[in-house]
Amino acid sequence: MASIEVGPQTLHFEDTGGSGPAVLFCHSFTMNGAMFSPQLTAFAGRYRCITWDQRGHGQSPASGPFTLWDSARDALALLDRLEIDRAIFVGTSQGGFVSLRAALLAPDRVRGLAVMGTSAATEDPVQKTTHEQLHAAFLGSPDGPPEPVLDMLVQAFFGQRFDPGPWREHLRRLPKDRANYSFRALVDRDEVATRLKRITAPTLVLHGSADPYYTPSHGEEIAKGVADCRGFVLVEGGASSA
Repeated sequence: MASIEVGPQTLHFEDTGGSGPAVLFCHSFTMNGAMFSPQLTAFAGRYRCITWDQRGHGQSPASGPFTLWDSARDALALLDRLEIDRAIFVGTSQGGFVSLRAALLAPDRVRGLAVMGTSAATEDPVQKTTHEQLHAAFLGSPDGPPEPVLDMLVQAFFGQRFDPGPWREHLRRLPKDRANYSFRALVDRDEVATRLKRITAPTLVLHGSADPYYTPSHGEEIAKGVADCRGFVLVEGGASSA
C-alpha cells in the first residue's frame, strides 16, 4: 500500500493502475480500503481501481476532529496526486456520504456514482442517541470492546449472509482516539438532501433490505433527488457494510 501527504494529512491507498476508467472505492465507517479486495480482483482488468483508507481509518491517521467534507476533499486530492481528472466513485454507507459530497464539491471530477446503504440526511435524533450509547460502550472498557458490543456491530455491518472473518479483530483493535474522531464526523454530519439535484453524474443507488441503520427509504430519496439516476436496486437481505 502506498501513501501520499495532503497538507498535514497522510492518506494510504492501493492503485491497480491500467488505462481503463478510474474507479475510486470509498469504504464504510470503521472499515478500510481492504473491504473492496474482491472488487479489485474482479474489475482490475477493465478498470483502474483505487482503494484508500479514509481519514481516521486504517492506516490513514486523524490528528484531530474532521468532517465528511474534509474526507471528500481528501478523495479529490488523492485523484489530483494520481493525475486522474475524472473517476467513478463507489461508496458504501459512510463512503456514500463522502462520494455524494465529492460530487457536490467537484461535479466535473465525478464521472459516475454508485452508492450503497447510504443517506443524504442528518442522523435521526433517536438513532443518534442509540449510536452514542453503543459508541460509549465500545470505547468504555480498558480491556477493549465487550464481546456483546462486537456481536452487535458485526451483525449490523455484515448481516447473516456474510462471515465477518478478520473484521471482528479489526474492530477490536481500533485506536480509541481515531474511533472517536471518525464517529463524530459520521453522526454530526449535515444534510445534503436539499442539494441532490446539483449532482449531475449518472448515479446508481443500491440499498440492503436488512440495513439496520438506514432504511431503504434513504436510498430511495437519493435516487429521486439526483439529476440522473440510472436505477434503484434493493438487495434482499443486504446489511449496511457488506
